[in-house]
Formats: sequence, C-alpha cells, structure tokens
Amino acid sequence: MARILIVDDSPSQLMGIRRIVEKLGHEALTAEDGAAGVDAAKRELPDLILMDVVMPNLNGFQATRSINRDPATQHIPVVLVTTKDQDTDRVWGMRQGAKAYITKPFSESELAEVVGLLLGGPAAA
Repeated sequence: MARILIVDDSPSQLMGIRRIVEKLGHEALTAEDGAAGVDAAKRELPDLILMDVVMPNLNGFQATRSINRDPATQHIPVVLVTTKDQDTDRVWGMRQGAKAYITKPFSESELAEVVGLLLGGPAAA
C-alpha cells in the first residue's frame, strides 16, 4: 500500500480522487491548496502526489516546482491532474518536474494506470 497525497481546492474533486485511491488499496492524504500540499509533502513524504493546477495561494505548477527543487521531496513523483488541457500547459507542467499529466474529467482506469506505472505496481482498477 502506497501513501498518496491528493492536492486539490475542490472538496468534490478531493473526495472523488480519494475514493479511487482508496479503492486501489492505497492510503490517501489530502491538502486543499498548493502551499498546504508542499507542507504536507515535506511532513508526510508520500510515495506519490496527485496535484491540481488551478488553486489559491500557490498553484500546482509552482507547488510542483517547489517539491522538485527541495532535496527532501524531489524523489516524490508528482502527477498534475487538471482541467487545463492545452499542449502548452502540459509542456509547462512537465518542465516543472511533473512525471505525468492527466486532464479532468478522467476515468478511474486512466488514474489507476498512471498511479500503477509511477508506483511500479499493478495498474488494474
């Protein structure tokens, strides 16, 4: 079982993603904005981070960059999970250090596949 940090300012998105993560057999940790996500990453050292982009205080691009530049957290893979579906957004997100980019709405199987690949385990939902 992996520990997965979900960072999203939408309570309904947090709940939906948490449900999928727990269904896959993982422990879900949550944070409600980018700054809280960076703090939680440093404190909890999760195995994977699922990060929204459009959030108050610190957006997902900024939070991903911060996590990837910190020696204590740079080993943690970050997946950007966002409504921003332009190629430029995807390229920018990957330049900030994201290991994958999923656009909302996404299917449970799509999220399960990415989580499985990044954690090195089975991808089946």
